[in-house]
Amino acid sequence: MADPLQTVEQVALVAIPIIVAITLHEAAHGYAARHFGDDTAARAGRISLNPLRHVDLFGTILLPALLLLSHAGFVFGYAKPVPVNFAALRNPKRDMVWVAAAGPGMNILLALLSALALFVALQFEGMAHKTVLEFFWTSVEINLVLAVFNLLPVPPLDGGRVAVGLLPQPLSLALAQLNRFGMLLLIAIFILLPLIGINLFHYLVQIPVEFLERPLLSLLGIPKET
Repeated sequence: MADPLQTVEQVALVAIPIIVAITLHEAAHGYAARHFGDDTAARAGRISLNPLRHVDLFGTILLPALLLLSHAGFVFGYAKPVPVNFAALRNPKRDMVWVAAAGPGMNILLALLSALALFVALQFEGMAHKTVLEFFWTSVEINLVLAVFNLLPVPPLDGGRVAVGLLPQPLSLALAQLNRFGMLLLIAIFILLPLIGINLFHYLVQIPVEFLERPLLSLLGIPKET
């Protein structure tokens, strides 16, 4: 029988980094939107470091915990999307790219900071506690997963909006039309296809994340086994 305290610790090691990652991800979207002329998120109080303004009970707390406890092989979560009126941006097509990229960009920054914190912890014997190292490493992985996943060019993901902003008008309009079916497409790709043995999450997210981890950890001198 599993130790309840150990289970709580495992959940906390995932829940805390994912709440921080998602909170700052959404706040970055709102800040970028305000910078480029749309104050919708600011008026809604979503440019905030208060997790309660961004947390979705199922997507931020229950889903990651269920994936962890069920040994699904990956951990994922999401928050309440920040409201953005793209028409209010000074240059909607161009600025949409920056607003959409701000979230994954924040996750990449958090992954780098977490890896740096892990490197520092490894240098001091008193800080190199197993739980501390696991916490920072989990933060690295969660933020890289969120960045890579959200940059997939599928609306309504951030990568889909980036693609809409970068593609020529006919192609961007066609891709934008997929926004209505984007969530269904994501469910099909990442939930239904694995049921028949096709794990696209592994190829589209896990392999790119591992590719990013190798040079990062090599640069910082952190062994992958950590």
